[in-house]
Amino acid sequence: MRIITTLAASTALAVTGFAASAGGLAPEVMEAPVVVVDTPMAPTGSINSGYVVLGLLAALVAASASDDDDDDVASTTTTVVAD
Repeated sequence: MRIITTLAASTALAVTGFAASAGGLAPEVMEAPVVVVDTPMAPTGSINSGYVVLGLLAALVAASASDDDDDDVASTTTTVVAD
């Protein structure tokens, strides 16, 4: 019975010694925290710039197609000749 008691005691000491050093004897290494940098997006307009160019082009075409010349008004004047 004495051998079984000694064997059980040595087994208990071995298990507790193994559990105590389960993490290892090296110093604990702490990892640096991950920092997420959120860069803001550049501000954008509410409409596409292609629509602005298309609108300006349409305005130029409409202005060049209009027939409101001042030369036409001057050529339709009548001259009164005194008798």
